[in-house]
Amino acid sequence: METTHKKYLAALAEQVETQLLRYVQVTPETERQAQVVEAMRYSLAAGGKRIRPVLVLEFCRLCGGTSETAQKGAMAAACALEMIHTFSLIHDDLPEMDNDDFRRGKPSCHKAFGVATALLAGDALLNEAFQILADDLFLSAEQKVQMLHVLTKATGASEMIGGQIMDMAFETRNDVTLEEQTAMCAAKTGALIRAACKLGCIAAESTKTQRTLADEYGAKLGLAFQIVDDILDVTGSEEVLGKPVGSDAQEGKTTFVTLLGLEEARKRAEILTQEALEILEQFSEHDFLTDLTRELLIREK
Repeated sequence: METTHKKYLAALAEQVETQLLRYVQVTPETERQAQVVEAMRYSLAAGGKRIRPVLVLEFCRLCGGTSETAQKGAMAAACALEMIHTFSLIHDDLPEMDNDDFRRGKPSCHKAFGVATALLAGDALLNEAFQILADDLFLSAEQKVQMLHVLTKATGASEMIGGQIMDMAFETRNDVTLEEQTAMCAAKTGALIRAACKLGCIAAESTKTQRTLADEYGAKLGLAFQIVDDILDVTGSEEVLGKPVGSDAQEGKTTFVTLLGLEEARKRAEILTQEALEILEQFSEHDFLTDLTRELLIREK
């Protein structure tokens, strides 16, 4: 990734992280519930690529949302989405789900605070996300309704949560098809990435065509992202990833690697990435996002 783009990405991520922790603080209203707030902050501050909020901010910019009002509205949406993503990670790590003890090189929320507090921290982050949008001073009422519709659909039974249910059901099967795996990943991983692109468009009050293109880009990127995740579980290192590798194979999980083989999975991710890049060419000033999309294909974590 170009040096200037790396610096730009780091700056956007820092802005998001700063704003996230401004939203989630112990206040006089929550002093007695400080433990759950600290658990929320712990997970929000755990790092990560911040790809989803960056996509919100970038699609706002690509669609002409350069005013202060548009940018601040996009930041609220970006933070709301990252809170929902973090909620999903907290719950995914629980013993009843993926049972992961580490997340981004740190103990998972339930290991640091206990299962009950982690469960409630995830619930609180989901609700905080919706409150942020409802209270934002820079989004119109129409934009808020549109964004809430995007987020609730992306998070619900037909998409992210539904994808998790499918993933859990697949763990007991050895006959999962490529079509089923693709549908599961499009829901579990792809839904929030598509939502990020659409939220940025809404913040910028984009055209219908721009929103359609952004949604198509998000679908391609989301699937490529998951395929690369599956590859890294085979080829990555625990030190770089910040979590154990090889867990998919140990648990007998179906992945794109088990279905396609390593080289074919790489080819599939490359094709999807190229298709996403072709969509980006229909937007002006897409250089940063083009570079980021390529970087996500060759990432090591």
